[in-house]
Amino acid sequence: MAQNRHLSRTVSMQSLYEWDFRGGSLEIEEIVQRNLREFVKDLDEVYVRRVVDGVIAKADEIDALIAAAAPEWPLEQIAKIDKNVIRVAVFEMLFDESEDVPPRVSINEAVEVAKSFGSESSSKFVNGVLGSIYRQHQERLKPRDER
Repeated sequence: MAQNRHLSRTVSMQSLYEWDFRGGSLEIEEIVQRNLREFVKDLDEVYVRRVVDGVIAKADEIDALIAAAAPEWPLEQIAKIDKNVIRVAVFEMLFDESEDVPPRVSINEAVEVAKSFGSESSSKFVNGVLGSIYRQHQERLKPRDER
């Protein structure tokens, strides 16, 4: 069974978006289970669960990085789609110990997901925020970019 990492990132973002949209009122596990059932053939379930659980566990740290990278945009004013696209990429770049995805790939994937699901300006916003976070952590991330 081929596992589509792009689709897995998208499902992770969609699950987090729904959870965020509902104010955390629905159990994340219920949302993830439903999304996994819908796309079961092509997903990397381990990756989806790791990302969703990791983003929720590190939400305060990730959101602080987003806020610092986009000071003119308070978190509550950032579109929920854009915020969750960025959260997935930041988790993958900075907090996922088991991932070996180069940060530039994480950024490019996030931009593509933003183009598919966000507004007309989402991809530029996502790219700008993630580029800023990348630059702030460049020394730490550089070895992964050279893979």
